[in-house]
Amino acid sequence: MLDIKFIRDHSDIVKQAVKQKFLTVNIDELLRLDSDRLKLLAETEQSRAQQNEANQKFGSALPETDRRQLLTEMGNLKTQLAVKEEHLKKIMMAWRQLMLEVPNIPDVSVPTGKTDNDNQEIKQWGTKPQFDFNPKNHIELMTTASWANLERGTKVAGFRGYFLSGPGATLAMSIWQLAWQTLITEGFTPMLVPSLLKREMFLGTGYLPQGSDDLYRTQDDSYLAGTAEVAAMGYWSDEIMPIEELPKKMVCFSPCFRREAGSHGQDTRGLIRVHEFFKVEQVILCTARHEESVKWHEELLRLSEKILQLLELPYRVVINASGDLGLGQVKKYDLEVWMPSENRYREVNSISYFHDFQSRRLNIRYRDSDGKLQFVHSLNATAAATPRLLAAIVENYQTSDGQIKIPDVLQSYIRK
Repeated sequence: MLDIKFIRDHSDIVKQAVKQKFLTVNIDELLRLDSDRLKLLAETEQSRAQQNEANQKFGSALPETDRRQLLTEMGNLKTQLAVKEEHLKKIMMAWRQLMLEVPNIPDVSVPTGKTDNDNQEIKQWGTKPQFDFNPKNHIELMTTASWANLERGTKVAGFRGYFLSGPGATLAMSIWQLAWQTLITEGFTPMLVPSLLKREMFLGTGYLPQGSDDLYRTQDDSYLAGTAEVAAMGYWSDEIMPIEELPKKMVCFSPCFRREAGSHGQDTRGLIRVHEFFKVEQVILCTARHEESVKWHEELLRLSEKILQLLELPYRVVINASGDLGLGQVKKYDLEVWMPSENRYREVNSISYFHDFQSRRLNIRYRDSDGKLQFVHSLNATAAATPRLLAAIVENYQTSDGQIKIPDVLQSYIRK
């Protein structure tokens, strides 16, 4: 959420952000509601003050005639106040709804574009495997080797369901352990976090109301998270941190759930786009300086790249176009791994920063060196998401006889 004062003072910049992210929120209507809100707040406070003054007078020794007249005035004031409060309540509901729809401002380095087709490649790493045979896709490789069973996954879990078994299951767990240990070594605090969360946590991180179609909702009005970021951010909601504790660096693991509502017909088979998956996520909270956010954004990119480099997977880095950013994201990198069977790169990691967009919604603050309360800046990044990353390993490490080699860096985890 942006500061309403910032929106008032920089409405042209905010309107430009709405266009850049290809949204439709009406900033002029928000400003009109805000003006009405401020006017009604002042009038309501004035009416309450008049009511309090009348109450004090009534308690004084007054002639009976004056008391009757004062009672009439008090009744009128009460009626007027009730009307104003009801009007203010409606204005506030509309104002809050629009405030939740206002996007964050993209960084100047973000390319303008509507979809991921407009993302800008900035780096390639590694050598794409050269096969003297037609490479198989991960579905054929894993089902033939009994590493995965999609038919039984569909039987048990429905569309996009899957089972991993034997070396497939062990390899997935070894990927988690590699990411987990790599980040702990880099000073991140490990956390196992819940996926079933209150609605407020999704509002706070910006996944609601816009992303409701992609979330699973329970009969108790809780939601299943698509990333551990939601719980990790909620952990610090309504808290004030000592500045000495920043940055907070967390590596979080959880099951994740996404309805993939907007992906009809895309990747309907295989392990690239599934409803239930597992993810190791990096989350950082830092002081409220743009330079600090940029520094940690680049560090998160380095760490996400480090894991792919340890796995010796060829990949590229792209800057996401403005229309491919989430509501709260200022800038996002994607890491895309080479998939031999498709002869193209596929996204496996996202690295984003938000300034104080999430912390303002969740009320996460710290006291700066002058003792002034500030909202922290937040960042997050995928460290490893399976089974998507597993599929990439399988395709890049296949042999001519349909076998799958295990990356050297995972050998020790497999032996354990």
